[in-house]
Amino acid sequence: MNAPLLTDVPALPAERILKTLRVHRQGPLLTVELNVPEQGNAVTDSMLDDLLTVLDNQDPAVRVLVLSAAGDDFCLGGDRGEFAQHLAHDPAGGGIRASGTRARRVCDALAANPAVTVARVQGKAIGAGVALALACDLRVGADTAVFRLPELALGLPTAWGGLLPRLISEAGAARVRDIILTGRVFDAAEAHTLSILQKVVPGDALDDAVTAWVKPLLRRPAPALRVTKALLNSLTASTRLADVSVLDPELMAAVLSEQHRPRALR
Repeated sequence: MNAPLLTDVPALPAERILKTLRVHRQGPLLTVELNVPEQGNAVTDSMLDDLLTVLDNQDPAVRVLVLSAAGDDFCLGGDRGEFAQHLAHDPAGGGIRASGTRARRVCDALAANPAVTVARVQGKAIGAGVALALACDLRVGADTAVFRLPELALGLPTAWGGLLPRLISEAGAARVRDIILTGRVFDAAEAHTLSILQKVVPGDALDDAVTAWVKPLLRRPAPALRVTKALLNSLTASTRLADVSVLDPELMAAVLSEQHRPRALR
């Protein structure tokens, strides 16, 4: 695993050493890179804890946060091996519930972040990877990027990090039914049509596309930028009516613990 890079980042708790991220601070710009490429940047409890450490200790002077990923893929989703470990340790789903709560906190921290958040997506973005990107304000993807929400095919509800209400808000209910119920792979062009991505560029132009967003954002007066983002979040939330994604951890735990029960006890 690559060593974390911490440059001019707000002081983190002494007991927390980032194991799954590389973080770089350049003035009002903070870059957070998922950094477990050998595992496709799959989301683990350790990664969620690292993300919470960074987001909870974020300097208020940060105006833009870029979420990126090392290696070929943005994120291959949640670590199913870790789910199995949680169930083996607690068949009632306590570990799954705790993990789901962490996921919700991370995605909420990105969405409600006072800084403008930008997702830089390459390769595969699957399940939880889609949720992390979708929690960001602006999302650019390589034209070779592919997306999938395979939870149903894996026997799971689409209940991770508040993904479903955000996805319906951005893409529309009818189109969300298609990609969730079929679990099919869709490309960057369709992700753009669905507003999962706002911009699609060749892979070698990803950094330039991010910079094209970041530069003008950094020139905006900080108070106006912060208030405008808060207004946009408030108006978007008001269109969701009832957001039951607070139940995501409970739903995930209930479904997985039921599947894990011995057949004779069902």
